[in-house]
Amino acid sequence: MPRRMDLLRGCAAFAFIVLNTVFWFVPIAVLGVVRRLLPRSSALLRDMRTRCGRALAGALQGWVVCAKAMAQALRIAPQDLRLQDGERRLKPDGWYLLIANHQSWADILVLVFAFQGIAPAFVFLTKRELIWVPLIGVALWLLEFPYVRRYSPGQLRDNPALRAHDREAVRKACAGIRERPTCVLNFVEGTRFTAAKRDAQQSPYRTLLKPRTGGLRIAAEALADRVTAVVDVTIAYAGPESDASAGQAPDFWSYLCGRCRRVDVQARVLPPPSGLGDDLRPWLEALWQEKDAALTARRAATGQRPA
Repeated sequence: MPRRMDLLRGCAAFAFIVLNTVFWFVPIAVLGVVRRLLPRSSALLRDMRTRCGRALAGALQGWVVCAKAMAQALRIAPQDLRLQDGERRLKPDGWYLLIANHQSWADILVLVFAFQGIAPAFVFLTKRELIWVPLIGVALWLLEFPYVRRYSPGQLRDNPALRAHDREAVRKACAGIRERPTCVLNFVEGTRFTAAKRDAQQSPYRTLLKPRTGGLRIAAEALADRVTAVVDVTIAYAGPESDASAGQAPDFWSYLCGRCRRVDVQARVLPPPSGLGDDLRPWLEALWQEKDAALTARRAATGQRPA
């Protein structure tokens, strides 16, 4: 019976997400097309573009509110958000860079649910392949999420100019982001963590992959005069029926089925490092060492086997 209930919960959650996406796609499509057609030739038109951008962010938040209500009603992996540094509270009308470890496709839902109402709308780097996903791909494009390609090391060696493609895409997206409060999410590991990937890249961390600075640095440079803080987030899954017992996060379907008992989201609000936009590697690697130590200690305390 529990397995059957999990299946019903997953089907209900997936159906709701589809319907919720169709519902909110309509205002996003209308506002997004209008915004892209409006020129910047006068102050009035620029103001209209800004208003459309803020309305788009509101529609995106509407999707999040509805999806979060569904997750709560179906009792899907409640989030326990612990926000440190209480004196540096987040504000819905601010600009932030948010960095987090990446373990599952569920990470994005976890983050938007956890920060709904206390942080502005999220924008994140999006794989170019997602533009072909019905409705979602077009919606993300209209919301001005930066689409980026992934090039192999061999492709970059043969044609170094390819690096400029993604850099320009992020810069263009940040031009629109500057017009409305935004939280720019960056999974700096570049891909979801697995023990196999960790071993293949010889990562020095037990629970994390090596962080990359490229996308974060470009966004930081483009928003240097807007960003008021960096939000460092650590996501940890717990649940006897998810792979979290073996140090692994649940896949997206398992998450929707409620096979994860709880998600712990620990966040701390940090001032932007001096020289934000320059060489961020030492600063980022220091954060990753702390994050790895915290995740390793947590797994030891809860009896989880290391990955």
